[in-house]
Amino acid sequence: MPPTPEPSSVDPRRHAADTWIVVPLYNESTVIGDVVRGLLASFDHVVCIDDGSTDGSAEAAAAAGARGLPHPLHPGQGAALPTGVSYVAPQPEARFVVTFDADGQHRVEDALEMLDVAEAEDVAIVFGSRFLDTRTDPGILKRIILKTAVSVTNMTTGLRLTDAHNGLRVIRTDAMRSIELEQDRMAHATEIVLKLGRTKLPWREYPVELLYTDYSKAKGQSVLNSVNILVDLLVR
Repeated sequence: MPPTPEPSSVDPRRHAADTWIVVPLYNESTVIGDVVRGLLASFDHVVCIDDGSTDGSAEAAAAAGARGLPHPLHPGQGAALPTGVSYVAPQPEARFVVTFDADGQHRVEDALEMLDVAEAEDVAIVFGSRFLDTRTDPGILKRIILKTAVSVTNMTTGLRLTDAHNGLRVIRTDAMRSIELEQDRMAHATEIVLKLGRTKLPWREYPVELLYTDYSKAKGQSVLNSVNILVDLLVR
């Protein structure tokens, strides 16, 4: 694995022009402004797909500088991602898509390093993994649920990932344009792994840190989302 560049020695806008950030958004009005502003410090193109929010999230994202794509209802994150991908696909200057969560758990620094890896190693997909180092502590219950979900996903897709349900991913546009996502809700995370794997394009994982904040814990996301992932996997 290449060494992580020192922050002072690299340009934080080195991927600004050719990378589009796709952010599924649902009722994150208190944090989405900071997320968007943090992304725009390094990237020119931030697209938020508002999945039927009722708390002013779309307005907060737009005020922070994001491009907004609305969903009038709430079909789920799996429906938001195809909307974002369909918007980015025809952009002639787009080279990479980064999927990024709206709740403040992902780090811009990790996205930049994953893009560096995609470029330096000529890989089409870079999956972020919270389980390749010890920086992230999801808690015992969440770890058990996610590891179970990873095992099911790996059996389904034939890939061997350590963290199949991390929303931070770098996808080169040739890979992005060759897949069509159909699942909604949390099972989309397995579908995107399956369809990206079928492209036979080179991929790798990269260690990232997830920030489990007081905000996300208060919303119950830490364990509930993991349970939803596992239920979706087992019933489909």
